Amino acid sequence: MNDDLEQLFKSLRLTRMAALYDEELAKAEKDETPFPRLLARLLRAEWQHRQDSALEWRIKNARLPERWTLESFPFKKQPGVNQRQIRTFAELEFIPKAENIVFVGPTGVGKTGLAASLLLKALQNGHRGAFVKAQDLFDEMYSSLADRSTRKLLKQLSRLDVLVIDEMGYLNLKPEQTNIFFKLMEERYRRHPTIITTNLEYEEWHGFLGNKHLVDALLSRLRHQCHTVTIKGPSLRDPQS
Repeated sequence: MNDDLEQLFKSLRLTRMAALYDEELAKAEKDETPFPRLLARLLRAEWQHRQDSALEWRIKNARLPERWTLESFPFKKQPGVNQRQIRTFAELEFIPKAENIVFVGPTGVGKTGLAASLLLKALQNGHRGAFVKAQDLFDEMYSSLADRSTRKLLKQLSRLDVLVIDEMGYLNLKPEQTNIFFKLMEERYRRHPTIITTNLEYEEWHGFLGNKHLVDALLSRLRHQCHTVTIKGPSLRDPQS
């Protein structure tokens, strides 16, 4: 590769093309490959590299706990999960329709794995998203009051294509945290879907969120366009005999 070409690759940030150029050129000369075909191979490699890099960036920023996939979920060991329903979710039609998904069930039945797998599927299809533990989310909301960054936090979270909130349960919350959470769900309502995992039935949400009228308004929005998946099955964490 001559200096001019190397500089052009660098200036245009065609890193994958630059890395493959000498090898692909030698192969093309040997096979007498027409220039248009050589160029197409190089451009295709660059495009794939950028797609892969963009996906890795989305996954890193989503803060997934593990790269769980639906293909690895043990459906046979969890009769409480309707595999057909989950596969339908994986088609991602719930995203443009802004339909929430709430997984309800005791600890260990696979709620987090399913939620994370759907988020990964969304990321793989070009959507932006985030995974956050409920306790961490409420802590971050409370901290935002001190430095007056609440509006910035809400703006960031409300714009995500998919937001997963894991382990909504009996948390010790202050009224300010409940208010901010309500505002978040209000801003996402009918715009972007939220996936929630919880071990509580909806009637129990008043117990940790407090303010009955606010919780009623919150649940009205959350459940308006929502798929509630109640999982009644064995714990997948039980020791195997």
